[in-house]
Amino acid sequence: MQIDVAKRLQHTEEYYFSKKLREIDELNKQGARVINLGIGSPDLPPHPEVIATLNTNAQLPNVHGYQNYKGAPVLRQAIADWYQRYYNATFNPDTEILPLIGSKEGIVHICMTYLQEGDKALIPNPGYPAYAAAVRLSGAEAITYNLSEENNWLIDLDELRKQDLTQVKLMWINYPHMPTGASASDTFYAELIQFAKEYNILICHDNPYSFILTDAPRSIMRVPGAKEVAIELNSLSKSSNMAGWRVGVLVAADERINQVLRFKSNMDSGMFLPVQLAAAKALQLDASWYKDLNKIYSERRHKVYELMDLLGCSYQKDQVGLFVWAKTPDAYKDGYALSDTVLDKSRVFITPGGIFGDGGNQYIRISLCAQVDILEESIQRIKNSF
Repeated sequence: MQIDVAKRLQHTEEYYFSKKLREIDELNKQGARVINLGIGSPDLPPHPEVIATLNTNAQLPNVHGYQNYKGAPVLRQAIADWYQRYYNATFNPDTEILPLIGSKEGIVHICMTYLQEGDKALIPNPGYPAYAAAVRLSGAEAITYNLSEENNWLIDLDELRKQDLTQVKLMWINYPHMPTGASASDTFYAELIQFAKEYNILICHDNPYSFILTDAPRSIMRVPGAKEVAIELNSLSKSSNMAGWRVGVLVAADERINQVLRFKSNMDSGMFLPVQLAAAKALQLDASWYKDLNKIYSERRHKVYELMDLLGCSYQKDQVGLFVWAKTPDAYKDGYALSDTVLDKSRVFITPGGIFGDGGNQYIRISLCAQVDILEESIQRIKNSF
């Protein structure tokens, strides 16, 4: 019996890393022992108090039922306090905050809430592949806007104004930018807010990397006028080492929260309460947590620089976030060629930049989610095989 998949999936491929991990698994079964430097999955644990909060509350008899779709009040208050303390952005915890089962869930929720066939959405190139996939799943058309190293990977708003934007309903942005590590200023955000008002476009800012290797976490939502035209996703995956816990958040004006909730409430039945309480604890940690975490990532980044130098790649040292983004040397056709060569010769996997759009074809990306001794072994393997 042949059952065709739905139209919405016919041009949606399996996530690149899902396929690549199967390939790496096969190599490992053959004894290769591949070192994976491709995926940004934090290898460090959350703070011990966060784990203790989960353990303590999970043993209580009255925490195992369905939870409020809008999240526990203690978590919403912790999110509001966190945004005020670190971003200088004010939100009402009762009406302007929506906890999510991971911010990736939020990308789909937003697209399904606002987009339909005939609509268009702007997505970055290079950019996180989930934006394009979520737009396609909604039935809308994804329109890429190109980012370039020459423009510090910032959006060229003047170039965008030359396009027909009449059917564009929303725009995905992401700073600190993944995969390039570029940062955006409040001045840039103010210009973007004005652009959104000019063209009646909803700005969707995906902001999970703002605490990693940055001195000053930044949110578009602290800029005057942002709540009128923007919503923001955030996450504890990177900043709190809680990727597998699946804790994210959407912050926005109360009208937007209620609109997204109309979709989300049909998709899940709330987050496990002990996880919410542990997430609240993570958000209440003082700045020393982020400082200590960034010391570790800084040491690892220096090792990745050393690895990049061995490969003859060029890179900017002012990039932030959980990765190092680098341009491939002329000896290789593109990042795919270099990635395949390194995997074949050294049994080290690095991410080809082309998976983030053709604007990343000439680049590679290496994750900082590997301990120093693993990075040193990777360096030694490359020295021995190149």
